[in-house]
Amino acid sequence: MSDHTHHHEHSHDHGHEHGQEHSDVACCGSHAEPVLAPLHAPANSSSGDVLTPIRILQMDCPTEEALLRGKLGGMAGVARLEFNLMQRVLTVTHAPEAIEPILAAVRSLGYTPELAQGSTPPTPEPAKPWSPLILAGVAAVASEAAHFAALPSWVPALLALMAIATCGLTTYKKGWVALRNRNLNINALMSIAVTGALLLGQWPEAAMVMVLFTLAERIEALSLDRARNAIQGLLQLAPERATVQQADGSWLAVEAKAVPLQARVRIQPGERLALDGSITSGRSTIDQAAITGESLPVEKTVGDSVFAGTVNAAGSFEYQVSALAGDSTLARIIHAVEAAQGARAPTQRFVDQFAKIYTPVVFVLAVLVAVLPPLLAGGDWFAWVYKALVLLVIACPCALVISTPVTIVSGLAAAARLGLLVKGGVFLEQGRKLRWLALDKTGTLTHGKPVQTDFAVLDGSADTEARSLAASLASRSDHPVSRAVADAAQRDGIALREVANFEALPGRGTQGDIHGQRYLLGNHRLIHEQGLCSDALEARLAALETQGKTVVLLAHDKQVIALFAVADTVKDSSRQAIQELHALGIQTVMLTGDNPHTAQAIATQVGITEAHGDLLPEDKLKFIEGKIGPDGAVGMVGDGINDAPALARADIGFAMGAAGSGTAIETADVALMDDDLRKLPRFIRLSRATHTLLVQNIVLALGIKAVFLVLTLMGSGTMWMAVFADVGASLLVVANGLRLVRFRA
Repeated sequence: MSDHTHHHEHSHDHGHEHGQEHSDVACCGSHAEPVLAPLHAPANSSSGDVLTPIRILQMDCPTEEALLRGKLGGMAGVARLEFNLMQRVLTVTHAPEAIEPILAAVRSLGYTPELAQGSTPPTPEPAKPWSPLILAGVAAVASEAAHFAALPSWVPALLALMAIATCGLTTYKKGWVALRNRNLNINALMSIAVTGALLLGQWPEAAMVMVLFTLAERIEALSLDRARNAIQGLLQLAPERATVQQADGSWLAVEAKAVPLQARVRIQPGERLALDGSITSGRSTIDQAAITGESLPVEKTVGDSVFAGTVNAAGSFEYQVSALAGDSTLARIIHAVEAAQGARAPTQRFVDQFAKIYTPVVFVLAVLVAVLPPLLAGGDWFAWVYKALVLLVIACPCALVISTPVTIVSGLAAAARLGLLVKGGVFLEQGRKLRWLALDKTGTLTHGKPVQTDFAVLDGSADTEARSLAASLASRSDHPVSRAVADAAQRDGIALREVANFEALPGRGTQGDIHGQRYLLGNHRLIHEQGLCSDALEARLAALETQGKTVVLLAHDKQVIALFAVADTVKDSSRQAIQELHALGIQTVMLTGDNPHTAQAIATQVGITEAHGDLLPEDKLKFIEGKIGPDGAVGMVGDGINDAPALARADIGFAMGAAGSGTAIETADVALMDDDLRKLPRFIRLSRATHTLLVQNIVLALGIKAVFLVLTLMGSGTMWMAVFADVGASLLVVANGLRLVRFRA
């Protein structure tokens, strides 16, 4: 699927938002998409630039992102910044000598930068104690009570200052850093508002505002951790140790990261696999839900692939390691989802742009509210300055900005749990716009493996005799049709005969001597050449061929003995998937390189009305280009090899059966981890649910702000109500976004 890299060059032609162009950016050891365009003319962004991922534990909110962007954006030697807030990673594209000034600049904002090494876990942030916050809360309530009881004014003032000193110093410190860097973030706004309330003598209110704000920040951080852990939970699926065979033949539990390729690993019933590989001895059933989303355990035997993070249900077996711990299918899924989190979805980009305008506008409005009524209309300075302070608290767009990444990440996590690997918020959002879906036939709608469907004896021979003769010749050939005939006989326990003077006849079939008699097993053309065809046989072959079947015939020099029909059978899940897609209002079309007869027969079986056969990869590409237009997105589903150009050109390319296929995971827009097409309607339903929640969150965040803005201007809004509005909205949108984690399609 190397062609897929062209996807993003083409994508702008047909107007769908892919956000940014791809570039290989290390983000927690994965490929992330750049989030920002180059910050200035790339004079210093030559090929000598390096990418450095930096973990910043304090960076998990757009507030910190804006500060860092402002600080680093204009620095010499910095070409590009990419933020992944959910993973707390900032990736900087910079001149090699600029790394120290960059780290120093990050430290000057009060943050602790940590160079991210591959996928090593970050140093955990120490848990903040709750006791100072509880103490501050008690002091703030006591200040309210003292004010209410009309105690001397120094009592509520002292209690309020105690509360602010206990829980608000961090906010003041962050606020000062923000103001120094000319950035109006929530910490700066809160610091101004609380200081203003103190200057106005609103002691209890200033204390309550600071306590409520600190409490909300703490709860929001816990909620965001939950969204973050939706992905981190995947990491826990693979155990840290594996039982590996040593050079002397003994077995020893070893760290999974230290296990080399080709090592032999033993698995007991009930154990979880630590590494990818293929079974060398034994058989079992394995629960692969964590990787493929399949609900039922899968039978596995010698030669079958197994994946890290899956559970061995029954039986024990040994397998040979095919990928190092960091390259397993599970690790690739985690890296892909982490990278997808770092890429802005269209709604998120809109919200970020909106927030940039919204905050300064409300800030200017607050200044006007404080100054104009007292100056022009003789209003009460105290009352209008207080209203302005309430407006400042309302000015923070935190709820709005945080709602989109939480919703997108929850959607990505839900998709991963369903066995769908979505390579970015842009595709998760775009799924709802799909109107056309083109599907490859072989391996997508069908099993991709021919099986014997019909058998008939034509000369009165015994069935077993004819099948034994045919299978004896077929077993010597590696042609898929011959394999299907041989496999069917083997499955039914039919014995093979000795074949002498075996010969392959290219494009026709095979021949050989069995018990001194010459036999042929071949196609219609071979029988024709031997002069053994008849009108009755022609009619019979035509009937089978119109059903999309391939026919081979067994004959000796005098007549045709038997015929065998072979076909690539349709997966049961394909019919149901097509039905569900049609119910969702999506039109389907089949594109295949197979002959038109077969294409039409398979299309009829699965319920697709339009089918095109005899197509080369470039023909599929032309068809997709013809469908792309303003009336909805076009998707292409294929196995990712011969369909690469069409997959790349479609608005969304879906790769089938990506489990174990590194290429498909790295390059598909959406990878279906197993071969079940029913995941497509699930993806579309998830995409629609994600969009609904995004809209709900934007309406909630802005609606709550608007209500309190009006209340304040009418004189009914108080500062602690404004804090409730701000933090309440934040918690509401985070909780709403997290509902997607439990999405059942």
